[in-house]
Amino acid sequence: MKTIFEKSTGACGVEVWDIDEKFNIDNFIPSNMLRSDLIGLPQLSELDLMRHYKKLSDRNFCIEKGFYPLGSCTMKYNPKVNELLACLEGFSNLHPLQSDEDSQGALELMYDLQEKLKYITGMDEITLQPAAGAHGELTGMMIVKKYFEVKGEQQRKKVIIPDSAHGTNPASAKMCGFEIVQVKSNSKGQVDINELKSLLDNTVAAIMMTNPNTLGIFEEQVLEISDLMHKNGSLLYYDGANFNAIMGWTNPALMGFDIVHINLHKTFSTPHGGGGPGAGPVGVKGFLKDYLPKPVIKKNSDGKFYRDYDIKHSIGKVRSFYGNFGILVRAYAYILMMGNNLKLASTDAVLNANYIKEKLKGIYELPYDEPCMHEFVLSGEKQHSQGVSTLGIAKRLMDSNCHPPTVYFPLIVHEAIMVEPTESESKTVLDEFVNTMLKIAKEIETNPEEVLKCPKTTPVKKIDETLAARQPNLVFKE
Repeated sequence: MKTIFEKSTGACGVEVWDIDEKFNIDNFIPSNMLRSDLIGLPQLSELDLMRHYKKLSDRNFCIEKGFYPLGSCTMKYNPKVNELLACLEGFSNLHPLQSDEDSQGALELMYDLQEKLKYITGMDEITLQPAAGAHGELTGMMIVKKYFEVKGEQQRKKVIIPDSAHGTNPASAKMCGFEIVQVKSNSKGQVDINELKSLLDNTVAAIMMTNPNTLGIFEEQVLEISDLMHKNGSLLYYDGANFNAIMGWTNPALMGFDIVHINLHKTFSTPHGGGGPGAGPVGVKGFLKDYLPKPVIKKNSDGKFYRDYDIKHSIGKVRSFYGNFGILVRAYAYILMMGNNLKLASTDAVLNANYIKEKLKGIYELPYDEPCMHEFVLSGEKQHSQGVSTLGIAKRLMDSNCHPPTVYFPLIVHEAIMVEPTESESKTVLDEFVNTMLKIAKEIETNPEEVLKCPKTTPVKKIDETLAARQPNLVFKE
């Protein structure tokens, strides 16, 4: 087997590639490392192969198959035109090491995306580097840490986090060396202001908040919280996972936040799930711009775009090259297509969530009976007392061409069922989900034993959960 070829010109000027006999694979890899037997790949026709992969695909549930009300994860539909645009040759074949001069189109796109995200979030500067929402959180906490180090306030070691927060919040802060301090929710599911006041001193660096929070409730006292934190010399970090609920109506800057990350897959319709790729741009107010990761995209007086590495107190690179460029293209396309209708996306998301909530409350417990934003949290306590837990409800839903909602989160709600329909779904789909949930509640009342046998129609049927937890079998079987 040969590895290197030389080019020559044959008859009629056609290029011919000849093997250079000097370069034999045996000269580079020891013979005892080379395979001597056949690989043993199955001999299949193209049709057989396609059927194999189609069979595997059919085992997966996706938003193209049915309703996906995964609370706090915003499983919006990803328009196929976004995929086509991201696959354009000028984008997909651009090498990340090409010079700025040879990458003006890509740099212009990223610059314009930065500008649009600045406008939408109210922030003064944006970095597109972070590869996911949690990575954006980590970037934000690194900025907080560096900011106070430069100020000489290294005693600020604490980050306050509400008890309803996404789990990545404390994880991101802890990874940066901060001590986590929890603040409880009040009877309305919002941050308890009095407890927050008792936690404030000169050791507090920041508070991490989601607004609306993971209960789907808007933090009505956010301006008071902002005032308290800033008077304490602390910063406010905005977890943008729920930004799809407020986009176009308000923004983190108007609420007093200093740093924000945005999940492009949750708000701007880029792919979600399967471990990536993702993108979690981070925006900051002007006084924090010198701490952003480098480079950021700038435009000079000649209208040329370039990567600016001259950032005084930069936390350094947080991602190889410049993040997941293909995801940025998709988000940019979505923003351009939607324009002012971005506001309507939030409107419909809030409307859909409130519609389902009002239909289901009373049948399922609603711990916080407040007007919700893009999502809401029910409790399966009533059904649990009748013999079927929230997990059992989720498994029953799997037989109904519907992905289960997020369950058992947030932790402050027992038997939590977290529903987020997004703006993508029609009233017909919403009604089908409502009717299914009502049907399951009735089944639990009359025949809970049958519900406990579900799922029955999925590729993997009902399993012994206790045995699976204690003796997991991780061996792959065809």
